[in-house]
Amino acid sequence: MRRSVRSALLLTLLLVIAWLFWSGIYKPLLLWLGALSCVLSVYLAYRVGFFDRPTGLHVLPRLPRYWLWLVGEIGRSSIDVCRIVLHPRLPIDPRVVELRAAPQGPVGQVILSNAITLAPGTVTLDLHDGNLLVHCLTPSSAQSLTSGPGNRLSAELTTG
Repeated sequence: MRRSVRSALLLTLLLVIAWLFWSGIYKPLLLWLGALSCVLSVYLAYRVGFFDRPTGLHVLPRLPRYWLWLVGEIGRSSIDVCRIVLHPRLPIDPRVVELRAAPQGPVGQVILSNAITLAPGTVTLDLHDGNLLVHCLTPSSAQSLTSGPGNRLSAELTTG
């Protein structure tokens, strides 16, 4: 109980700071509406059981490293796909690869699945029981998917 109260207060504080930062308008009515929306959001989070399990706030220190890797991967994949599309012979060899997700929980598996889909040239087709079915545009993208650090980084991001 004590942990959930602390988590609810921390979430409320984060929401208020985000609202104040992004709003930019500090009139009394809007401040009250913003406070009400933050409290309502925390109440709804409580009602759906958000505080019954670990909240995921432990992920925050690991996010910058993961985002840097993801942005680099998206950039590299974009260049590869541009190279393929602009090549006169269009050298593609599509294939579907099955990948066992390293993250154990559903949140980590969805993060991995979304990261794969964000990178051009790869699309996650299915996620079931920790197995991802991924469509890759080229054999090299399939190879980098299976042997690259993305699976490990997603698991490190979401482990407590």
